[in-house]
Amino acid sequence: MSKMFSCARLTACAGLAISLTLAACEPAPPTSDSELNQPVATPEALLDWAIDGKWRSQDAGRDQWRHPKETLQFFGLQPDMTVLELWPGGGWYSQILAPYLARGKGQLIAAHFDPKMAETNAFVRDSLTEYQQSFVQGPVRYGDITLVALGPDSKALAPENSVDLAMTFRNIHNWLNAGYAEKVFADVYAALKPGGHFGIVEHRANADKPADPLARNGYVREAYVMRLAKEAGFELVDSSEINANPADTKDHPFGVWTLPPVRRSSAPGEAPNPEFNHAPYDVMGESDRMTLLFRKPSTDG
Repeated sequence: MSKMFSCARLTACAGLAISLTLAACEPAPPTSDSELNQPVATPEALLDWAIDGKWRSQDAGRDQWRHPKETLQFFGLQPDMTVLELWPGGGWYSQILAPYLARGKGQLIAAHFDPKMAETNAFVRDSLTEYQQSFVQGPVRYGDITLVALGPDSKALAPENSVDLAMTFRNIHNWLNAGYAEKVFADVYAALKPGGHFGIVEHRANADKPADPLARNGYVREAYVMRLAKEAGFELVDSSEINANPADTKDHPFGVWTLPPVRRSSAPGEAPNPEFNHAPYDVMGESDRMTLLFRKPSTDG
C-alpha cells in the first residue's frame, strides 16, 4: 500500500476512466489496466469525453461558470503531460484531469492540504479524507495520482524541473490570508520544467478599490497576482476573460462566499440566517474571475 504524501504514485479512484477508441461515440469507462493502453483519440475529443462523463452529473451544472474546456485549452493541457493541480479540494477539476491524463499516458500530481493542518482543522481533515477515498483508494479509472502536501511548511511539490503544467483554481486568496503565497509561487516555479506553464483562476477584485493584502473577502487584484508571479520568476503569457462575470458587484456582506455555490448567510462561526435574502446574489451567479497563464523561462537568469 502506497503512503499518502510520500510522492509515491497512488492508485486513484471513483468513477472516471477512459476507454476511448477512434470509432466509439460514447466509450465506456475502463475497468482494467489493459483498457488504459488502447489508442487515444484526439486531445480535444478526449477532453470532451472527460468533461461529458456521467460521473460528473452532480457537478457539471457549474460548467456555465467555470468553463472547464475553454480554461484547460487556454492553459495548453495535453494528455501526455505531467500536471500539478494545487489544492484540488473535493476534486471538481480532478474529475476531468485524472481520466484525461490516465488515458493519455500523462500524470496528475495533486498537491492537497498538508496533513499537519488537519490536526487542528476539521474541514482540512475531512477534505483530505474525501479526496483520498474518492480519487486514491478506488478503481483504476482515475489512473495513478501522486498525492503530495502543500502548506506553509511543506517540501517540494515535485522533483525539480519535472512538471509540464501547474494550475490552481480560486486558491490564491487563501494563501495570501495565511501568509505563504510567495512560497507557493516559488515552489511551483521550482517544480516546472523550463518552458513549463502555470495557469491560474482566481476571484478578481476591483482594480479601483483599496486592496486588502490578506484578501479577506476572497477577491484579489489581478495586478497583484501578476506581481507575485513576476517576483517568483514567471513571465506572463496571456490573460483571458473566459471566466469573467460582469454582473458580480464584489460588495457582498459575506465576501465572495455570499455568492453561489457557498451562499453564505452569516459570518463564519455563526449559525446560518434563514431570513437572509439570497435572491440578488443567486441572480449574479458565481464570482468574476481572472484567468492567467504564466511561463517559466526556458533558461534561468
